[in-house]
Amino acid sequence: MNAQPVRFRSTPWILLVSSILGLVAAFQLTNDKFSILSDPNFVPSCSINPVLSCGSVIITDQASVFGFPNPLIGLMSYAVIVTLAVLMISKVNIPNWVWLGLNLGALGGMAFVIWLAYQSLYVIGALCPWCMVAWVATIFIFWITTAENAGRGRFTRSGEPGVVSDVVVSLRWIFIALTFVLIITLIFIRWMDFWLGNG
Repeated sequence: MNAQPVRFRSTPWILLVSSILGLVAAFQLTNDKFSILSDPNFVPSCSINPVLSCGSVIITDQASVFGFPNPLIGLMSYAVIVTLAVLMISKVNIPNWVWLGLNLGALGGMAFVIWLAYQSLYVIGALCPWCMVAWVATIFIFWITTAENAGRGRFTRSGEPGVVSDVVVSLRWIFIALTFVLIITLIFIRWMDFWLGNG
């Protein structure tokens, strides 16, 4: 017997809102990237100060890891999740293999976010506000999808959620909160003097 569906009624809506936010961020970053390529003197609107500066991040090698702008990956990925979320809201039955594929993609996205966060904090030395919007979207998508799959027993042969699954489901919001707290804490420590007005 699967976990009670009522526990996951919010899943499609969270995925929809998160992926739309990610899509908006990816679109804006892509637009800014092309603007910089056409005009090296272009200053993105999200370049607010020395720390919060999209322009400083967009021009780095890390912003084009695979030889093209990273936001293009977001445009494709978030668009797929928007589509899946709309199908879920429309009561379309999504096959388990699609759910697991979504989880695998979200895991890859989460790993990419961790790497990009490290690069921003300790290598580039600047934060991109729109990038952080995409981070937020990806974090929500990863944990909510993982909790959904765990609660439905999709990670087990029997199709029954186990003890670990119950923990993931019951603590999913705590995991999300802890992820944000960790990132915010690292950001605060990295630029403590700046935030406190000593920089």
